[in-house]
Amino acid sequence: MAESTFTGAIRAQAADIWRRELQHPFVRGLGDGTLPVDCFRFYLEQDYLFLIEYCRVFALASARARDLSTMRLFAALLGDTLNVEMQLHRDYCRRLGIEESALQAVRAAPITHAYTRHLVTAAYAGTIAETVAAVLPCQLGYAEIAQALAREGRGGGNSFYAEWIAAYTAPEFAAGAQRLSDLLDDFAAGLPARETIHLEDLFLTSSRYEYLFWEMAWTRAVWPV
Repeated sequence: MAESTFTGAIRAQAADIWRRELQHPFVRGLGDGTLPVDCFRFYLEQDYLFLIEYCRVFALASARARDLSTMRLFAALLGDTLNVEMQLHRDYCRRLGIEESALQAVRAAPITHAYTRHLVTAAYAGTIAETVAAVLPCQLGYAEIAQALAREGRGGGNSFYAEWIAAYTAPEFAAGAQRLSDLLDDFAAGLPARETIHLEDLFLTSSRYEYLFWEMAWTRAVWPV
């Protein structure tokens, strides 16, 4: 990603956070197949809740879009999340013996709650540009992580987590992330510095939450009281 673009520049600002994500033991365990299943189970349950709220964000963005191409983009992302990404989670849960009724009964852990409130607030109270800046670290980050694990030759056919890596290295997923990046570049063009700084802050905050989500799943952190 070229640093000469707005998205490239804010990605460069977040480089240390994203590097720490890739080095996180949860992510490394996904790659080499050593991730404890209990950690992955916790992740699946919490990420399923996250994706429900993520869908709300895409639906709000589609409804608020001012042109058909932007509306189509968010509608497509909504459809992919509902019908592809969430199905991946349901399939994994079925293999782990987690009934869908049990999945629906899960309650959000602290980081899941905080991260989704951050995204939903951006979608409700912010502009479309702010929504894109907030969601991009998830969309783009998963593509980068999965592609990095695939390049390392991790997640081979015998790994329990190979399907996860395959889903997020799919060309369709990467294309969706690229379309969001391009859209943010378009929105940022010509904006005054005070507004682009806010977009940077949203991007960096979501990047930090992405790291914290891996950490939460690794430690299986729940409400202490």
